[in-house]
Amino acid sequence: MKIRDIVTLLDAKVFCCEDRLDTEVHAGCGCDMMSDVLAYVKDQAVLLTGLVNPQSIRTAEMMDIVCIVLVRGKEPTPAMIELATERHLPLLGTQKRMFSACGILYSAGLLQEGDQS
Repeated sequence: MKIRDIVTLLDAKVFCCEDRLDTEVHAGCGCDMMSDVLAYVKDQAVLLTGLVNPQSIRTAEMMDIVCIVLVRGKEPTPAMIELATERHLPLLGTQKRMFSACGILYSAGLLQEGDQS
Protein backbone atom coordinates (compact mmCIF):
# COMPACT_ATOMS: atom_id res chain seq x y z
CA MET A 1 0.00 0.00 0.00
CA LYS A 2 1.20 3.53 -0.71
CA ILE A 3 0.78 6.57 1.51
CA ARG A 4 -1.52 8.07 -1.14
CA ASP A 5 -3.86 5.07 -0.61
CA ILE A 6 -3.93 5.85 3.11
CA VAL A 7 -4.87 9.46 2.33
CA THR A 8 -7.79 8.22 0.23
CA LEU A 9 -8.95 5.48 2.60
CA LEU A 10 -8.92 7.74 5.66
CA ASP A 11 -10.06 10.89 3.87
CA ALA A 12 -6.92 12.41 5.34
CA LYS A 13 -5.44 15.86 5.08
CA VAL A 14 -1.75 16.06 4.10
CA PHE A 15 0.11 18.54 6.30
CA CYS A 16 3.53 18.12 4.69
CA CYS A 17 5.71 16.09 2.34
CA GLU A 18 3.19 15.58 -0.48
CA ASP A 19 6.12 14.57 -2.68
CA ARG A 20 6.46 11.35 -0.61
CA LEU A 21 2.92 10.00 -1.13
CA ASP A 22 4.13 7.21 -3.42
CA THR A 23 6.22 5.69 -0.62
CA GLU A 24 5.32 2.07 0.15
CA VAL A 25 3.94 1.19 3.57
CA HIS A 26 4.24 -2.44 4.70
CA ALA A 27 2.47 -2.40 8.07
CA GLY A 28 0.64 -0.19 10.52
CA CYS A 29 0.52 0.55 14.21
CA GLY A 30 -2.02 2.51 16.26
CA CYS A 31 -0.47 3.82 19.46
CA ASP A 32 -0.30 6.86 21.72
CA MET A 33 2.55 5.53 23.87
CA MET A 34 5.86 6.15 22.13
CA SER A 35 7.56 3.61 24.42
CA ASP A 36 5.36 0.91 22.82
CA VAL A 37 6.26 2.18 19.37
CA LEU A 38 9.95 1.85 20.26
CA ALA A 39 9.38 -1.70 21.51
CA TYR A 40 7.23 -3.11 18.71
CA VAL A 41 7.32 -1.16 15.46
CA LYS A 42 9.60 -2.07 12.59
CA ASP A 43 10.47 -0.11 9.46
CA GLN A 44 8.21 0.90 6.57
CA ALA A 45 5.21 1.29 8.88
CA VAL A 46 2.57 3.96 9.28
CA LEU A 47 1.95 5.21 12.81
CA LEU A 48 -1.58 6.24 13.75
CA THR A 49 -1.60 8.33 16.91
CA GLY A 50 -3.39 11.05 18.80
CA LEU A 51 -0.14 12.29 20.30
CA VAL A 52 0.44 15.81 19.02
CA ASN A 53 4.00 16.81 19.88
CA PRO A 54 7.45 16.66 18.26
CA GLN A 55 8.29 13.49 20.20
CA SER A 56 6.09 11.46 17.85
CA ILE A 57 8.15 12.74 14.89
CA ARG A 58 11.44 11.91 16.62
CA THR A 59 10.22 8.44 17.54
CA ALA A 60 9.05 7.80 13.99
CA GLU A 61 12.43 8.83 12.65
CA MET A 62 14.28 6.46 15.00
CA MET A 63 12.05 3.54 13.97
CA ASP A 64 12.10 4.20 10.20
CA ILE A 65 8.35 4.86 10.18
CA VAL A 66 7.42 6.31 6.79
CA CYS A 67 4.25 8.21 7.72
CA ILE A 68 2.31 9.50 10.71
CA VAL A 69 -1.47 9.86 10.77
CA LEU A 70 -2.96 12.02 13.50
CA VAL A 71 -6.40 10.69 14.43
CA ARG A 72 -9.54 12.22 15.98
CA GLY A 73 -9.16 15.49 14.09
CA LYS A 74 -5.96 16.42 15.88
CA GLU A 75 -3.98 19.23 14.27
CA PRO A 76 -0.18 19.23 14.34
CA THR A 77 1.67 22.14 15.87
CA PRO A 78 3.79 24.33 13.59
CA ALA A 79 6.86 22.79 15.27
CA MET A 80 5.66 19.30 14.33
CA ILE A 81 5.08 20.28 10.71
CA GLU A 82 8.50 21.92 10.53
CA LEU A 83 10.26 18.88 12.04
CA ALA A 84 8.35 16.42 9.84
CA THR A 85 9.22 18.49 6.76
CA GLU A 86 12.91 18.55 7.73
CA ARG A 87 12.83 14.76 8.19
CA HIS A 88 10.87 14.17 4.94
CA LEU A 89 8.18 12.40 6.95
CA PRO A 90 4.63 12.73 5.62
CA LEU A 91 2.27 13.96 8.30
CA LEU A 92 -1.44 13.31 7.76
CA GLY A 93 -4.58 13.96 9.74
CA THR A 94 -7.97 12.28 9.78
CA GLN A 95 -11.24 12.90 11.60
CA LYS A 96 -11.59 9.16 12.19
CA ARG A 97 -10.92 7.63 15.57
CA MET A 98 -7.92 5.37 15.95
CA PHE A 99 -9.92 2.13 16.11
CA SER A 100 -11.85 2.95 12.94
CA ALA A 101 -8.79 4.18 11.05
CA CYS A 102 -6.80 1.04 11.93
CA GLY A 103 -9.74 -1.15 10.92
CA ILE A 104 -10.10 0.59 7.56
CA LEU A 105 -6.42 0.15 6.76
CA TYR A 106 -6.41 -3.47 7.94
CA SER A 107 -9.51 -4.25 5.84
CA ALA A 108 -7.75 -2.72 2.84
CA GLY A 109 -4.87 -5.17 3.24
CA LEU A 110 -2.36 -3.36 5.44
CA LEU A 111 -0.82 -5.75 7.93
CA GLN A 112 -0.59 -5.00 11.61
CA GLU A 113 2.96 -4.50 12.80
CA GLY A 114 4.50 -7.87 13.62
CA ASP A 115 2.45 -9.83 11.03
CA GLN A 116 4.95 -9.20 8.24
CA SER A 117 6.53 -12.27 6.70
